[in-house]
Amino acid sequence: MALSDRPDERHRQVAGLFAERVRGTRCWDAPSPVAGWTARDVVRHLTEWFPGFLASGAGVELPRGPSADEDPVAAWEVHRAGVQAVLDDPETAHRELGNPHVGVLPLETAIDRFYTADVFMHTWDLARATAQDDRLDPGFCARLLAEMEPMEQVLRSSGQFGVRVEVPDGADAQARLLGLIGRDPFWPGR
Repeated sequence: MALSDRPDERHRQVAGLFAERVRGTRCWDAPSPVAGWTARDVVRHLTEWFPGFLASGAGVELPRGPSADEDPVAAWEVHRAGVQAVLDDPETAHRELGNPHVGVLPLETAIDRFYTADVFMHTWDLARATAQDDRLDPGFCARLLAEMEPMEQVLRSSGQFGVRVEVPDGADAQARLLGLIGRDPFWPGR
């Protein structure tokens, strides 16, 4: 199924797939492809960085659930529902997010570009860590790759991405995207 071009629907699809991987996780201490992170850390990252970004840039406070340490499934569900409620709110169309690093953007664009894309890429991390289906939407992989490759040095200098992992010639968009963000697409997992 191709992902929607609408930020609200794309989040619903991407966060829903991540939720399936969260519910399918049996060992929260399993190592992930992100060096030093476990499966639990993937959920922690997504539920902890974004609320502050949204609050400081748009004055939007998300509901707080339990921590990923207490209950990673509930942490994700509360967080996901809160972000979706923001995207589904008709007033969001008139709101903006301002940040010194990204400028001023429509709120739904900022959520889509920075957060939904992050959830999408971390879905692979959680799936690979927990031996679940790690296939990502090929069209969105290609789109992110096309948007991110020209900015590779800026991305790298942010400290948010690992060293690029070279992939074989002819690799598909998912493998190339993973390599770009510093993941080994052939990481063996569990």
